[in-house]
Amino acid sequence: MRKIRVLVACGAGIATSTVVTQKVEELLKENGIKADVDQIKISQAAGKQDGADMLISTTVLPQEYDIPAIKAMSFLTGIGTEETEKEIIDTAKQIS
Repeated sequence: MRKIRVLVACGAGIATSTVVTQKVEELLKENGIKADVDQIKISQAAGKQDGADMLISTTVLPQEYDIPAIKAMSFLTGIGTEETEKEIIDTAKQIS
């Protein structure tokens, strides 16, 4: 498995993406997936997608991307977390 690059985005790139970045790093590590996880603002996603494998967002996606984009509001609400985790793991395994 190769190391993948994951972008975690929220509106401002500060508060919610910090929480989700930590959860995503732990989730990938627990599942044996090597990854670099970068925290960004959603407005930066289009410009950074070329060097990334997956986008995970806690905000509305303003456009479509060339990489898999996963909505992860469940990490903040606590509702549907298992489904989101499964989607992230499945996507990461397909990429790597």
